[in-house]
Amino acid sequence: MLKIGVLGAGHLGKIHLRLLQQSEKYELVGFYDENLENGQKIEKEFGYKQFKTIASLIHAVDVVDIVTPTLSHFKCAKVAIKSGKHVFIEKPISNTVEEALEIIALAKEYNVKGQVGHVERFNPAFIATKNMIENPMFIEAHRLAEFNPRGTDVPVVLDLMIHDIDAILSVVQSKVKNVSASGVSVISETPDIANARIEFENGCVANLTASRISMKNMRKSRFFQKDAYISVDFLEKRCEVVKMKDAPEVPGDFDMILQNAEGVKKQIYFSNPDVAQNNAILDELNSFADAINNNTTPVVTLEQATEALSVAYQIIDCFNKQ
Repeated sequence: MLKIGVLGAGHLGKIHLRLLQQSEKYELVGFYDENLENGQKIEKEFGYKQFKTIASLIHAVDVVDIVTPTLSHFKCAKVAIKSGKHVFIEKPISNTVEEALEIIALAKEYNVKGQVGHVERFNPAFIATKNMIENPMFIEAHRLAEFNPRGTDVPVVLDLMIHDIDAILSVVQSKVKNVSASGVSVISETPDIANARIEFENGCVANLTASRISMKNMRKSRFFQKDAYISVDFLEKRCEVVKMKDAPEVPGDFDMILQNAEGVKKQIYFSNPDVAQNNAILDELNSFADAINNNTTPVVTLEQATEALSVAYQIIDCFNKQ
């Protein structure tokens, strides 16, 4: 089993600690949190070993799970990698693209693996439909959340929208051609609601909306491609696939047939693929263990996470031009 330690024991860090203790692929060695008083409470309540310094934790493990605020991702990753440790980094990979590129270079230099916590890649509704998403030409994503002070230290693009940016980049096999966006700061110092349009070289267009001041939560994406429409509800973990095929010469009584102006008839098929329930965070952590043990490429690479961060900053640059 791989020995793993967690840096950061806030809301998400505590979730990681609990799941890593359940995992059959890791031995949870302990954690470090810069708030030593908070760490003592967690150690007393849950029994996880608290390390007093980052260095002492890193020295005791094979893998470092970085669940600290985004601003410290780079510093933590740099120390861990230079100590020859594999790193799992919560999203976004770092605070800047320049930092992310240095993390990539260091991981190559010290021959360690890295994975980034873009957890929606492991959402069971996305997994159930990903192989059906083929050359989408229009994508619409809505990620709306009720207000929560946690996360407002960064723009909503880095807090919420980056999930959809990463998911979209993983299914569109083309380079980004152009980005346009607008954002509004309502409560925070940075935009709380944003809309972005990403155009790809192959003609695909993605329209993304993210808000952290909504009255209700929504995490839904729709993928439109030739003869098919695929809807993925990341929040409810449901999906729907609507396909169009040439209509049979003699349709059944309950067949749904559409006829266009040219007289071409199409039959509509509805399906709801089976969605296997899972714990996406545990699955992403376990998948990283598999990548290390089998010397394979992680599901969400440092390079892919850097590309998502780069697009996120292109969107943020649009705000600065408003």
